[in-house]
Amino acid sequence: MINLRYRPMPSDLAARYRRREPDAYGLTPELHVSDGQGMPCRHCLANIADGDPYLILAYRPFPGLQPYAETGPIFLHAEECEAYAGGEAVPPVLTTSKDYLLRGYGADDRIVYGTGAVTPVDAIESRAAELLERSDVAYIHVRSARNNCYQCRIERA
Repeated sequence: MINLRYRPMPSDLAARYRRREPDAYGLTPELHVSDGQGMPCRHCLANIADGDPYLILAYRPFPGLQPYAETGPIFLHAEECEAYAGGEAVPPVLTTSKDYLLRGYGADDRIVYGTGAVTPVDAIESRAAELLERSDVAYIHVRSARNNCYQCRIERA
């Protein structure tokens, strides 16, 4: 089976948002305080604890604008956190729901049709490996199966 690497939001981008620089829509990230109920940070890939400050912002996990470059809301610790470095281990944030949407993208950053599927948590690794064995899939986005919010990226290790 192919080795996987789970990638968080890039640290330089997280730092920009923490400095309250504009998000993907040109807006200042909103500052809130967590109630501890399902607010996954896209940098450390863990839930934001009750009482911790966090940001809500529009995030576009693509290098440029094009028709398939989805943008949506995400959460981010307002204070610096360590980037997820577990690499090949399934991040803690992906154990908080029963399933997630996995979808493959080509080297051109466009959806590879037929790759999207709601996937049970215990099948994420096998489904991701299956998709990444395809030559037309360069990487995978993991998204909420309920709200389509971006969680993280999976690549070949």
